Amino acid sequence: MLAKFLAHPLTRGLDIDAPETTRLRRRIINSKPFLRRIYEEWYAMILEETGEQNTSGPTLELGSGAGFFSAVSPGLISSDLFAINGISLVMDAQHFPFKDGSLNALAMINVLHHIPDPERLFAEAARCTKKDGKFILIEPWLTTWSRFVYKRLHHEPVNETSADWNIQGEGPLTGANTALPWIIFQRDRALFESKFKMWRIAETTPFMPFRYLLSGGISLRSLMFSSSFVFWRGVENLLKPWKTKLGMFAKIVLVRQEIT
Repeated sequence: MLAKFLAHPLTRGLDIDAPETTRLRRRIINSKPFLRRIYEEWYAMILEETGEQNTSGPTLELGSGAGFFSAVSPGLISSDLFAINGISLVMDAQHFPFKDGSLNALAMINVLHHIPDPERLFAEAARCTKKDGKFILIEPWLTTWSRFVYKRLHHEPVNETSADWNIQGEGPLTGANTALPWIIFQRDRALFESKFKMWRIAETTPFMPFRYLLSGGISLRSLMFSSSFVFWRGVENLLKPWKTKLGMFAKIVLVRQEIT
C-alpha cells in the first residue's frame, strides 16, 4: 500500500511493457534533478572504465531506454528493444548484430535482471568484444538493507532462491527478477566463471544505499529536494565501510580475456 501511495502520478496504471511508457520515463528522469544526477554519476562510473573517447572501437549500451548516456558519451551506440527517439539501434540483447571482436566495451544499467536468457547475452557479448574490452553493469544488488527495500517498495519480484538464471514473464519489462545480478555474480559466481571463462570478473562493488530510493527512481515520487543531493552523497561516503550490508546497487566489471 505504501508503494501505491508513493507511485509517481505519471506512471500509475501504465503498461510498463509499452514503448510509450519508456518514452514517458525519459521525461520523468529529466524532470527530477535528484534522479538525473544519479544517472550522471552512473555514466561517469562507466566512462571511468571505458574512457571518454572510443578510439579503439565503439561502446554499446544495451537497454538505453529512458536514459541519456549518448548525450554525455560521444560515439556511443545506444540500443533498446523498442524503437524510441534518440536510440541508435533496435536490437535484442540476446542477439548482437556485430562482427566478432568489433566492440571496445559494453554497458548496461538496470537491464540484466530483465534478460530472459542471460547466458546468451554473455556469450554474444564475449563474441563481439575485443580482448581486454570491458562489460560494465550497474544493477540491483541484494544486501541486508536492499532486501528489505526491494521486497516492500519495488514492483519487480525478488526471487533469490531461483534454481536457474532464466527470467519468466509476459513482456520485456514485466519479466524480471531483481535478485538475478546477485545470483549470477555472488551466489553462483563459481558457476559463471566455469561457464564463461572468456569473462574475468574484475569488480563487484555494492554502493548507493539511499540516494536512488530517496529520488523515487522512475516509478515513485521524489522523497527529497534536489538541493540535498550532495548531503546524501556525503552520508553514503561515510557508510562505505558497510557497503556489503547497505548497498542497493552494484557496479560489476567484466574483462574480456583469451581462453588458454
